Amino acid sequence: MSLSNDPTDRIRELIAAIEPELIAIRRDIHAHPELAFEEVRTAAVVARELTRLGIPHQTGIGRTGVVGLIEGGRPGPVLALRADMDALPIQEQTGLPWASRIEGKMHACGHDLHTTTLIGVAALLRQLAPQLAGTVKLVFQPAEEAVGGMQAMLDDGLLDNPRIDLALGFHNAPNLPVGRFSYTRGPGLAAADTFAITVHGVSGHAAHPHSAIDPVVAAALLVTQLQTVVSREVDPMHPAVVTVGAIHGGEAANIIPDSVTFRGTVRTLHAPARNIAEAAIRRLCQGAEASLRVRCEIAYRREVPALVNDDRVIDPTIAAIRRQLGEVVEERGPIMGAEDLAVLLERVPGFQLRIGSGAPGRADRLHNSGYAPDEACIGIGVQAITRATLELLS
Repeated sequence: MSLSNDPTDRIRELIAAIEPELIAIRRDIHAHPELAFEEVRTAAVVARELTRLGIPHQTGIGRTGVVGLIEGGRPGPVLALRADMDALPIQEQTGLPWASRIEGKMHACGHDLHTTTLIGVAALLRQLAPQLAGTVKLVFQPAEEAVGGMQAMLDDGLLDNPRIDLALGFHNAPNLPVGRFSYTRGPGLAAADTFAITVHGVSGHAAHPHSAIDPVVAAALLVTQLQTVVSREVDPMHPAVVTVGAIHGGEAANIIPDSVTFRGTVRTLHAPARNIAEAAIRRLCQGAEASLRVRCEIAYRREVPALVNDDRVIDPTIAAIRRQLGEVVEERGPIMGAEDLAVLLERVPGFQLRIGSGAPGRADRLHNSGYAPDEACIGIGVQAITRATLELLS
């Protein structure tokens, strides 16, 4: 069925016909959460739906990822639409009928919403494909929470056959009321690095500290000094976070242990700040070695880059959403969370849209055991992403 000059009503009709089915799919996925690279059942649900829609697809991309293709009626660029599928190691506390049936696992970040939304977009675009000037690559990604799924898919050739020219991702946002959207220009999410530092000393009796080399004191000093990385080394106009989230050393009150290990994360939006933070952490460890006679073993890993949104994708996307849904989009500043969609956006221009999922009367937050988003965000999100795709491939 062909589109009129204004596809608004047609998109609304198409989503109204399938929205109850999409909510049922979301609840099924939610009840059966799977952690990073374990998304076998979820990938099977995706493959089942793509098969039902007659959309050619491949499974096993990036171990448990799924990639589908929708070819438009005219030649044009290849647009990747990406949704992540993995859950978190959290015990759900919502008490909902469709709550997780898997002990210690929960879709507390809303990736069940994302997967279902992209299935819905696939269903609409399958109907609207003749109007597209280009190809849609549907990317159902594993292991976003483990910060490795996108790279695994790229290693399996995601970028090519056909080569991706543009990318559009999305994430639910409980701090936005359902029906609202937000975007950020330029850096929108932080680069995420992790570190583990083991401070080696010499064990001894707590009553005779002079006969030992105390790694506890050295570790405590380092944890305190790390706070100066942001406050005294990084440009104050460049946001940065250095957080120590875990520390362990010793087993008894009267023993100085041989070693102490602490682990943390570094978040930055700009490359200079990222480089400064790593160099400062290594230098502070060298200082502790010289002044306190310990030895520091550093494992520093750069996980994902900052996610940088590109105006070439932002502007047509926002314009399309306003045409479809009205004045429901607002610009907001960056946040210091991380997202491995950034690995793809390093290679092609792209954008991550935030879709409001906040339910009336609630104050939910991501990665929380009681997270209960408003499922209306699925149908609204499908409308937004579908209309944006029509604009980007017009």
